[in-house]
Amino acid sequence: MRRLVLILAVAGVLLPLLWVLISSVKPAAQILGDPFGLPRELVWSNYGKAWSEAGIGQAFVNSVIVTVATLVVLLPIGAMAAYVLAKYVFPGVKLLQATFLGGMMFPHFLVIVPLFLMLREMKMLDTLHGLVLVYVAYSLSFTVFVLTGFFQTLPDELGEAAMLDGCSHSGVFWRVMLPLARPGIIVVGIFNAIGLWNEYGLALVLLPGEANRTLPLGIANLTMTQQYQADWGALFAGLVIVMAPILIAYWFFRDKIHEAMLAGAVKG
Repeated sequence: MRRLVLILAVAGVLLPLLWVLISSVKPAAQILGDPFGLPRELVWSNYGKAWSEAGIGQAFVNSVIVTVATLVVLLPIGAMAAYVLAKYVFPGVKLLQATFLGGMMFPHFLVIVPLFLMLREMKMLDTLHGLVLVYVAYSLSFTVFVLTGFFQTLPDELGEAAMLDGCSHSGVFWRVMLPLARPGIIVVGIFNAIGLWNEYGLALVLLPGEANRTLPLGIANLTMTQQYQADWGALFAGLVIVMAPILIAYWFFRDKIHEAMLAGAVKG
């Protein structure tokens, strides 16, 4: 019974992905006439239409820039904050932890109008770097919350031994604790990347123009235009372009993610 449930669960995940992949190389007429059949011919031009004609290519590049830039800024700041909250005792530490935790419960639509006005005053509206700063601010709470738990599992004796050998506080962090927390950083980086790659609401408001739109905005625009043109093959090709980077990243880092999850479960 348990094996049957697992098989059904795996099928529920893989079959829709396989259907989207097959549909992305089918003619539009066959998608409507025979949606679950194998393609009679492989129409690779669907990807060309989605990439160039529908503007998915530029949106893809914009999403890569925004996601990578956000992670480059977010992960070091989040790791330093999490380490301090996990390993140092000082007045107000509990309040800071509660503040970061509260940030995870704060829906972004409550401040979307002030954010819009603030970025407009700062001349950063409809810019990728403005969106990166907003993403860093909104992802920081989750990052600090998760990494604090990882740093708390690391023994304090390692830091004390390093300081006896002449390491400074910053040296202990960069040379000892941060390398040991690498599995946690990879996990939180993957989860943040998935969220940033698929984020729609903030990008919709803060990127009103077409030049800097990210992939979720590009897919939404592609969905509307291709429905009117009945070019379903290009729409499915665009969906594959969106899903592929995240699936590839997970495939390469799957062992690290599994190790980090199991380590957290055992130490918990």
